[in-house]
Amino acid sequence: MRAPSLFAAVAALLFWSGAGALATAGDPTLDCLSDDNARRISGCSALIETPELGPEQRSLAYGLRALAYSLIGQFEKALGDYDKAIGLNPDFVAALNNRAWAYFKLGRAPDGLDDVERALRLSPGSPYALDTRAHIRQAEGDAEAALSDYELAMRFGGGRVIKMYQCGLRSQGLYFGSIDGLYSSAVSRALRVCVGNKGCDPLPADEDCTPSVS
Repeated sequence: MRAPSLFAAVAALLFWSGAGALATAGDPTLDCLSDDNARRISGCSALIETPELGPEQRSLAYGLRALAYSLIGQFEKALGDYDKAIGLNPDFVAALNNRAWAYFKLGRAPDGLDDVERALRLSPGSPYALDTRAHIRQAEGDAEAALSDYELAMRFGGGRVIKMYQCGLRSQGLYFGSIDGLYSSAVSRALRVCVGNKGCDPLPADEDCTPSVS
């Protein structure tokens, strides 16, 4: 299974900074913070139905449930929740980026461009948003712009992001070096070949090399 986006490995952390306000210990709605997607969907659904929940917490709950839907490939459902999350909090950077990714995964890449551009205005240098924009630009046939964004994602994301791309490019048969988190001419050449092919994804399938990028 192809990783839902770069956030599948690391960007979910963008949600957790405000998640402590969602529930208290012993509250069943803590499942909204679960690593198990089914439990997260159930817990967030219960939380969303809480009448006294404030708009910021409700936005976060929608964003977390949308993330769970995305991680199991239910991108249409995710879109609906991202719409609600962003409607409650227009500056919700992670939700903007992840809604753009959902559009991309549904074959509607151009529809996500405004979202990811807004995410980058709010959080310049976000490797997650740069990766999303790179995928959108690659899908639209703008190889040079996509390459630039992938390179920026590596610059800002560091070794972990480079390892992700090294692994993905290796699985595409384009890179044969070490998964060492170092940007080299071999990585650059492989990435340039990849971006010229709309069907080439420099991100690895999520089961391919998770231990290598940890």
